[in-house]
Amino acid sequence: MLSMKNISLILLFLPLLGLSQNKLTVEVDGVRSSSGNINIAIYNEAEGFLKFDNVFLSDSTSANAGKTELQINNLPNGEYALAVFHDENGNDKLDTNWLGIPKEPIGFSQARMKTFGPPSFKECSFRISSDRAIKINL
Repeated sequence: MLSMKNISLILLFLPLLGLSQNKLTVEVDGVRSSSGNINIAIYNEAEGFLKFDNVFLSDSTSANAGKTELQINNLPNGEYALAVFHDENGNDKLDTNWLGIPKEPIGFSQARMKTFGPPSFKECSFRISSDRAIKINL
């Protein structure tokens, strides 16, 4: 059985082991209406970036015209990339045209949509090792 002393030592050394948990505040700017939701997908590896099956963590909140803020708690230290979209019609999916081009506003951490497709994980990635705030424009 663990004593209180042992538990205290474990908690003290967790940050040194890279197991600390962080709060990520995501400010989404350029939200054009308060209808629908702002959805966020967090990826922690390049392989499968922007594929639903490879999402590390996801969250959603009601849209607020202008700016919407989300907070992700208990995010371990590491490298991440974010993809955000405004699900204006509330159907829980990113609507696209017949070519697969998004009809609803999207944004990424650290990068913008390219002329011929989305940015890569590397272009969007950032490291987190303490509480952090990031801004994403739609």
